[in-house]
Parts: sequence; C-alpha cells; structure tokens
Amino acid sequence: MTEKIPVDLWFDPACPFAWITSRWLLEVEKVRPIEPRWRQMSLYFLNQDKDVPADYLERAAKGMGSVRVIRAAADKHGEQYVGRLYTAIGTRLHNEGMSKEPERLREVIEGALTDVGLEADLADAMYSEAYDDAIRASHEEGIGLVGQEVGTPIIRVGANAFFGPVITKIIRGEDAGKLWDGVLAVTAFDDFFEIKRSRTKRPTFE
Repeated sequence: MTEKIPVDLWFDPACPFAWITSRWLLEVEKVRPIEPRWRQMSLYFLNQDKDVPADYLERAAKGMGSVRVIRAAADKHGEQYVGRLYTAIGTRLHNEGMSKEPERLREVIEGALTDVGLEADLADAMYSEAYDDAIRASHEEGIGLVGQEVGTPIIRVGANAFFGPVITKIIRGEDAGKLWDGVLAVTAFDDFFEIKRSRTKRPTFE
C-alpha cells in the first residue's frame, strides 16, 4: 500500500476560495496518495493591522466565532473535529448561502456541531477570546511559511509551502490530480513565486 503524504491546509471557514480549494484537495485525495490535514488561520488576524475597509474587518471579526468554536471542539474532543466541523460549517456558509447572513452565524455553528455529533452549547465559544492564542499560533505558523502579502488558503507539503491555488470551482476526478501535479511542480522551485491573471469568474460550490 502506498504511504500517504501529509498535506496541511490553513483555512478560515469564511473564505469562499479556501472552501473551494479545500474541497478540491479532498478530490485530489481520491486520485493521489495524500492525506489532507486541517489547520486554522484567521482573516481577522491577517487584516487587523492592515489598511482594509472597516466593514470588511468587522465581518472578519464576527467570523472569528466559527474559528473559535472549531478550536474549542478540537481542544475538548480531538483534532479530528477540525476538518469535520470545517466541512459542516463551510457547507452551510457557502453551499447553502448562509455566509450572506452573518446574524445567523450561531445558528450555522449549532447546526454544524449537531451534524458532527457534538454538544450545541460549544457554540458559546464563539464569544470567548480564550482560544485566540492557540488560533494565532496556528495562523502565524502558516503565514510564516509564505509571507504577510497573501492569505487563505495556505498549503504545505513537506518543505514546500504556498498560497493557493485560487480556483473558482471544485476540480474533480483525474483533473484534480493533474492540477495538483502542476501546482507541486512549479512551487517546488525556490525561485518560483507567482503566476497570476485577473479573476473573471465568481466562486461556485457545486
């Protein structure tokens, strides 16, 4: 049996592009010998000292609720719940369109906790800063691999770390594997830094 290669992905549940990349990575797992591992970062921590619109930073601060609950669940019940809760929360936020209704975040979180078999009152952690140090440590580990100019998602494969790939739909099947092969091929070069073009499509989550 081929040994699976650990692949760490840093995410904030609120980011639609991280969501698509994470679902693509699950597709890659079906056709390449990788093992996705889910790591936390925070759009609020990323942007709190940057010149960004106040309403964006306010939304990112509110989004800390889901980040905190995932950390609380992992601390209490084990790291395996990071990925499970990310899937349950992300499905509601993105596939079901609830990211546009921030006032319903507690409802989103309680439903996600129920989905994965955890107690709904863990949602109280969304209001607590007690988990912020652990979240910041994970965030800074990820950002430290790629630099402050980028965001989520961040992927690490062995010594190879990079931001992205930013894709607008979930690539599936062998195409997912081909994209993975290409991403690894270019990011393996120490002197390679960027390929980019203007994004002309909105993210879709099918």
